[in-house]
Amino acid sequence: MNRLNLLPENPEEGESLGRFPSWLHRKLPTGGQIFKTNEILEKYQLNTVCEEAKCPNRLECYTKKTATFLALGKECTRNCGFCSIDFNKTPKAPDADEPLKIALSVKDLGLKHAVVTMVARDDLSDKGASHIAAIIRAIRKENPQTTIEVLTSDFSGDLAALDIALSAQPEIFNHNIETVRDLSSRVRHKAEYDTTLNVLRHAKKSGKAIFVKSGIMVGLGETESQVKNTIEDLAQAGCDIVTIGQYLQSTRVKLRVKEFIHPDQFKAYEEYGLKIGVKFMYCGPFVRSSYNANLFAPGLAAPIEST
Repeated sequence: MNRLNLLPENPEEGESLGRFPSWLHRKLPTGGQIFKTNEILEKYQLNTVCEEAKCPNRLECYTKKTATFLALGKECTRNCGFCSIDFNKTPKAPDADEPLKIALSVKDLGLKHAVVTMVARDDLSDKGASHIAAIIRAIRKENPQTTIEVLTSDFSGDLAALDIALSAQPEIFNHNIETVRDLSSRVRHKAEYDTTLNVLRHAKKSGKAIFVKSGIMVGLGETESQVKNTIEDLAQAGCDIVTIGQYLQSTRVKLRVKEFIHPDQFKAYEEYGLKIGVKFMYCGPFVRSSYNANLFAPGLAAPIEST
């Protein structure tokens, strides 16, 4: 039986933890839709976070004819300790045709819920916010029945830039806090824990999105109480959706996994978040911020409140 075994690229990097536990082994998905998804993405010359961030769910999502679009190029102006996307302080100028390309790709894929993320573009005056807004509007024009989720950077804490992205009114606004407060400076490059909370709080107060969402990785050395404190911080910031997944080292130069978190612990985090008032908790070893994002689409029928 073919199984997906997510072992590190360099076996020596994972020696301290031994082999991956049984819950991180799963059947390898098959199906012609994988090739169809690839064909559509190649047709429009689009980037996906699935590819660039070496997501372990890529084949599964492609089998379902879905992918998370990576906007504003595939080079990031930040060099976070967990992320395998290429780092470049001066990446190429944004592709002016990218909003339409993504919109047409959404149509070809038949997506009912489209997810768009972005590289950090600290080199741009608005940090890429107007480009994200243009993508949202293009998707909506070409696919009026499709709900839209955007996963953005913190725009360097520039709330005016954030407002530009929010002005296009995505159904879900997502910005990941990534880790607990005490590990934030080691895990993230430039992004700050409190800046993220401020971005999420501002997005919620704006009323421009139906849901506000954030995500956490575990297995980096955090404690259970630290994770719970982070869930509390996200709830107080107004997050409706919180995702929690296992961190996996993508390349030999990235942060090492400190612990493989048992599925029972993910369940405990899920129950805790719901108990303190988070509307939706999605937690598990393979959960990523955009993984099965369409699960929340049925809750998007309510109209967006105007400010």
